[in-house]
Amino acid sequence: MGNKFLLGFTLLSITSVSAQSKGYWQQKVDYKMEVSMDVKTYRYTGKQKLVYTNNSSDTLRRVYYHLFNNAFQPGSEMDMCAQTIADPDGRFLIKTKTPDGKEIRESRISKLKPEEIGYLKISNFKQDGISANTKEVSTILEVTLVKPILPGKSTVFTLDFDGQVPVQIRRSGRNNSVGVELSMAQWYPKMAEFDFEGWHADPYIAREFHGVWGDFDVSITIDKNYILGGTGYLQNNNEIGFGYEDKGKVIKKDANAKTLTWHFIAPNVHDFTWAADKDYLHDVIKGPNNVDLHFLYKNNPKYIQNWKDLEPLMVRVMDFYNKTVGDYPYKQYSFIQGGDGGMEYAMCTLLLGTGTARDMMQAAPHELAHSWFQQILASNESKHPWMDEGFSTYIEYLALNEIPDKKTENPFKSIYKTYYNLVESGKEQPLSTHGDRFDVNRSYTIASYYKGALFLTQLEYLIGTENTRKALKRFYSDFKFKHPTPNDIKRTAERISGANLDWYLTDWTETLNTVDYGIKNVEGATDAVLRTCVSLERIGRTPMPMDVLVEYTDGTKESFYVPLRMMSFEKENPTPEIKRTILTDWTWANPNYFFEIPKAKNSIKKITLDPSGLMADVKRDNNVYEVK
Repeated sequence: MGNKFLLGFTLLSITSVSAQSKGYWQQKVDYKMEVSMDVKTYRYTGKQKLVYTNNSSDTLRRVYYHLFNNAFQPGSEMDMCAQTIADPDGRFLIKTKTPDGKEIRESRISKLKPEEIGYLKISNFKQDGISANTKEVSTILEVTLVKPILPGKSTVFTLDFDGQVPVQIRRSGRNNSVGVELSMAQWYPKMAEFDFEGWHADPYIAREFHGVWGDFDVSITIDKNYILGGTGYLQNNNEIGFGYEDKGKVIKKDANAKTLTWHFIAPNVHDFTWAADKDYLHDVIKGPNNVDLHFLYKNNPKYIQNWKDLEPLMVRVMDFYNKTVGDYPYKQYSFIQGGDGGMEYAMCTLLLGTGTARDMMQAAPHELAHSWFQQILASNESKHPWMDEGFSTYIEYLALNEIPDKKTENPFKSIYKTYYNLVESGKEQPLSTHGDRFDVNRSYTIASYYKGALFLTQLEYLIGTENTRKALKRFYSDFKFKHPTPNDIKRTAERISGANLDWYLTDWTETLNTVDYGIKNVEGATDAVLRTCVSLERIGRTPMPMDVLVEYTDGTKESFYVPLRMMSFEKENPTPEIKRTILTDWTWANPNYFFEIPKAKNSIKKITLDPSGLMADVKRDNNVYEVK
């Protein structure tokens, strides 16, 4: 009984947004929604009241809403993308074979029947009680306002909506592969973001999102046999009555009622997601800082023990994230079986959850990491997916390296190899590419998740691990709830370290320039002085400072550091147990660099560029000189 109710409401207190600069602002939305779900037809109706506050200096004459469900219709942009991209996501495909064995791939969306599609229809739209003109353009609703919203003013939008939950294809949907009935993501009319760049009314094609923070008050009426979990704090445990105890008395739900209404409050989030099933089990355990960690999963013997094994692991992961980035600011987080893989949402994630706890650790830590980057920092995920996906991958790999007793010196080795393979393929696109504009899915994935993570691992190479970790904490502290941009992480790292890093942000995120250095020549001196002349070369276009490790035949080691002139910075010795000599700096314009080792050549066993492996050198075979 005790695992079938959601714990009570705890208000989240968040201070008002302080300015990134004197001109900083952000819009605010407060939603109140009442929704009724028909579990027989998978259709739902609702009413929405939205208080919109214009904190910009612009006068707004139009607003835009996202109607994400409309993507799941034959002929939609999402359908067209699945049909035309070179390497479509397998979840979008129906695969069959001709009599001669040839594989045929068809878009699942293109085959949806009217009762299987998703849709979201808007009616009765009013601004401050007066009807306004609306235009539905696929997954976007364009609204011409009755009266402009002046800077600093608020207005009230009301509307009715009628939706149908699509067959599960991507993220949201009904009756997924493990039998979860309702995965309700991107299900309601959602106000598009308006910021210093203007409106972000991106069509829903495949990938990422951007949203406006606000307070959500959501009431969901559904068949009484269903159990819900998701964003926010449940307000009416006593009415729901799943084993809720009040001073020793068990409050029973009304036996005659056919439906129940679940009332959630979610303060200061930019999305609202929920899932529902008749067969959910529900565990609640205490996480760090007294956060309630909810686990909702199918009552299936194949899954139960695996989910229970996952629970203590996620407590450790959350604690690591708190210490590495900053405290999680809400008082609940839910891991919910649903969806089509793993996807992050406000205060929760949907996980397919069919494997062992070890298998789920390939997804659950990553989705939890998004809470810090996608839900709290919330950079524009559509324009800069690498900031969210990459930074989440970075702390995920750090966390996974903390859990085993035996830790890896460089837990990111596999990420570097994957990035190198992408460069070698010739299909790489810059990190500045919009999330929906990648030619192939593989390029998007490797760029956003892996090259995005390498932005931070390579930052460790540039300014040191300690400075990078300090910068990450400062970044979170300074920019949570503020939609930071790529320049903000760069400037934070500069403030912490004192280094100049604009060149790095430009080369790594806006170009396809690569890092490629090599040891060109090692020669012993021909005069009477015992010394060895080392010639280095820059082959790639991206400049870097250089760590050089020299190992001698007598077993001793010595390091040399070549600063990069445009950084105006000298990194702390990453291996203080080894003597280090700081050499003159290296300019970008000169591809060659020479320095001397004050020992005879025959005393040198090995010379290595970047012994840490944190520099993303695309051809490492010329980074080592070794006498064998």
